[in-house]
Amino acid sequence: MVGNPDFLTGRGQDQAPEFQELESPEGELHLRFYVASGNEFALPATGIKEVLSPSPDRITPVPNVSPLLLGTLNVRGRVVWVADLGQFLGDPVALNTDRPEVSVIAVEDQDIMLGLAVDRIVGMAWLDIEEIQMPTNVPDSVAPFLRGEWLLDNQTNKYLRLLDQVAILRSARWAA
Repeated sequence: MVGNPDFLTGRGQDQAPEFQELESPEGELHLRFYVASGNEFALPATGIKEVLSPSPDRITPVPNVSPLLLGTLNVRGRVVWVADLGQFLGDPVALNTDRPEVSVIAVEDQDIMLGLAVDRIVGMAWLDIEEIQMPTNVPDSVAPFLRGEWLLDNQTNKYLRLLDQVAILRSARWAA
């Protein structure tokens, strides 16, 4: 039996409308999420290795390390440090790990992998890099890790801030 020839042509009319829509997105793909304080951030999808939802008991606490680090997580045989991203960025609110799952965004740069624990993941979104602005009213603790921000709402001055995962990974703040 030969496969369906229509499937193999790859022409637009053979595809479902929802797939046609995905072919020409505006901007670049980003993961949107919230930290414990309620601030919303985004990371470029290209810098994300994977998104995990381990139960808190899978994150092994390690003594005598930075309080920003929640511990380590075994990801298919690889040990990955997991950090409270909100606290790393200077949030006074610690991540609540007393729940069934913790959202962890694994980022990687040159064989260094780090799990960034966040409060809640919103999902993937296409964001136009052309519309990004220089960050305004940003705390000094966050500024070195921002690429810019999008104004989401003029009335409420609500911003979506774009983080630089390489700057986060390479930060001297981890040694403290």
